[in-house]
Amino acid sequence: MTPPITAAVTATHPDLMFDLAPVSLWLEDYSALKRLFDGWRAEGVSDLRAHLRADPARIASCSHSIRILKVNRRTLELYAAASLDELVARLPEVFRDDMLDQHVEELAQLWEGRRHFESRSVNYALDGRRIEIQLGATVLPGHEADWSRVLLAIEDITERNAAQRAIAASEDYARGLFEHSPVSLWVEDFSVIKSLLDELREQGISDFRTFVDVHPEFVERCLAEIRVIDVNRQTLSMFGAPDKPTLLRSLGRVFRDEMASHFKEQLIELWQGKLLQQRETVNYSLGGETVNVLLQFSVLPGHEASWDLVLVSLTDITARKKAEAYLEFLGKHDVLTKLRNRSFFNDELVRLERRGPWPITVLVADLNGLKSVNDESGHAGGDALLRRAGEVFSKAIDGPACVARIGGDEFALLLPGMDERATPALLARIDELVEVNNQFYGAPRLHFSIGCATAQQGERLETALHRADQQMYAEKKAFYAAGGHERRHGAPTVS
Repeated sequence: MTPPITAAVTATHPDLMFDLAPVSLWLEDYSALKRLFDGWRAEGVSDLRAHLRADPARIASCSHSIRILKVNRRTLELYAAASLDELVARLPEVFRDDMLDQHVEELAQLWEGRRHFESRSVNYALDGRRIEIQLGATVLPGHEADWSRVLLAIEDITERNAAQRAIAASEDYARGLFEHSPVSLWVEDFSVIKSLLDELREQGISDFRTFVDVHPEFVERCLAEIRVIDVNRQTLSMFGAPDKPTLLRSLGRVFRDEMASHFKEQLIELWQGKLLQQRETVNYSLGGETVNVLLQFSVLPGHEASWDLVLVSLTDITARKKAEAYLEFLGKHDVLTKLRNRSFFNDELVRLERRGPWPITVLVADLNGLKSVNDESGHAGGDALLRRAGEVFSKAIDGPACVARIGGDEFALLLPGMDERATPALLARIDELVEVNNQFYGAPRLHFSIGCATAQQGERLETALHRADQQMYAEKKAFYAAGGHERRHGAPTVS
């Protein structure tokens, strides 16, 4: 209902209300336009849009037939006109360029019988400013027959449109950053997990780590309650997914196995109030390959109370982890034979000497004839023979025994918990493996000189290693004294 004072002013001073309106108002006479339309109808025109676009001069005829009766102050301010006369005289500067197509649509709405029409268009102020407008026009009551009084209200929406374009551009920019980020990005909803943790607090749970240790199913439930809202292109590439729906349907194949233990730690930190987290974890591609990732987790600002918007970034560190594993392998292994190296062997000597289990048997083996093979076949031939030696020794023992290449042609085995009574069986197994290896590869034949010693608790392993070395050198001397002819190993004396 119109307030009484406003209604009274409107009734008493309609011109004042028109003039002081905060939007641009135009009172116009469309009667000549109606007569023009009536003439075209009589000529058989049915499609006004096609008729106008076939000859742009017809659009100008329509515009010229509209007579402006008056405008309000806001109109003169908006269009930078000193008076109505100036505005009318310079109308071609106001209505031009990119407004013509929209003007055709306005005329078509009248043609189709509408007495109210709306549009968005572009006008120009007399000082050259481009004005984006929202127009609403109504044929006033009592003038429906001749359109002699039409009221137009024009709102300047230039700033609003600019703001909307800026927002859209910002959204496009943010979306572009998200979609084309070189790391995998996940937008997730953790609100259900927040509720589950809150319920535990209400139940009096204080030691959350103990709780999840006792109830691992709670971790699985929380993992299942993560709702993925969106992922970017790098995520699809990293996990081998053709599209987002396929990936989202297959999350159980991505988040599994040892990831549960990592996620448990993530939950514990969330329980402790850490809404920014970083950790290394393991995921899986849809093809089953392991994907090592650096996970960075952040509850986005403004969502700390609900956790309903979380950003997770995953950087693929699989190559780095492989490189680290390879470097670690190189630090503890002989590259050629894939056995342990001298450094690891020395560390293992120290560890076993501290912890046992006792007794500990040490076996030292020297590869006979390596120099001759190198001289005859080059180092490639010698390397091949060393690799064959590695194959024999790696098959000869099981954990916790250790076998290492400790020199150019020298190998050593540490056998914790083995006494001298088990040595003959081990030597027999080595002989069998050597025979099989020689049958498979042929020449040059593989042959070792071997020495063994067993140390009891309290004895230095270096002492036992020295005894084994002496025995190995004695066997090697006998081997070469016999002209380098292969002999089967008997059970050497174990001291």
